[in-house]
Amino acid sequence: MKPIEALLSDWPADHAAICASRLDGSEQISFGRVDRVFEIASVTKLLTALVTHIAVEEGSLALTDTAPTGEAIADLLAHASGLGPDGNPLAAARTRRIYSNDGYERLATAVEHATGMPFGDYWHEALNPLGLDTLSLDGSAAHGAVGTVTDVHVAVRALGEPGLIAAETIQRLRIPHLPQLGGVLPGFGRQDPNLWGLGPEIRGDKSPHWTGVSNSHATYGHFGAAGTFCWIDPNANVVLSAFSDQPFGD
Repeated sequence: MKPIEALLSDWPADHAAICASRLDGSEQISFGRVDRVFEIASVTKLLTALVTHIAVEEGSLALTDTAPTGEAIADLLAHASGLGPDGNPLAAARTRRIYSNDGYERLATAVEHATGMPFGDYWHEALNPLGLDTLSLDGSAAHGAVGTVTDVHVAVRALGEPGLIAAETIQRLRIPHLPQLGGVLPGFGRQDPNLWGLGPEIRGDKSPHWTGVSNSHATYGHFGAAGTFCWIDPNANVVLSAFSDQPFGD
């Protein structure tokens, strides 16, 4: 097997970076342009979900609450609201898994109303304890974040290791929400069921899938069209973040 440095140099991208660690942050390794600020596209959704769970723990809102537009918070987190990618209703709530950027915009609006703060301000304040200098949201709560691979890795790791949020919250967010729902996993076709937690996508038995062939069924995370992905495999006790500036194609 090639060493990681050699594999990374083979990627068809101008810039790439990888960070991997144990869930507790130990044994961390990194390669490539770890100092480069990347667009992370839909990996942003993981961080918006993290911020939403912080608001829930603070008591500002509940997963059973509804957004100002009527959708349940839990359903928006898990793409189960029936909204299409751009907000047009395509199905009744809780009947199909439909990936929706607009659903995460509505989620941000719900957090904004509940906390009384602009969502961008609350997003940064909620993640501030992690001390991540390059991590920033300037735009969409669904796909507008940027940061270095090492900073984003720390934030994603908070979805698997108690600290910023409680162990009970982590256990809840990584369990499939409405596990019977089928739907299309963007770029990988229809999956039935299409498992999704309260924020992260869950591997389960999906095939094809974007995670590695040796990842466990419990693996959860997200990828972004900008050429980024992050996953947590709790069975292997590993977190991996891989960024590039080569957008995903077919």
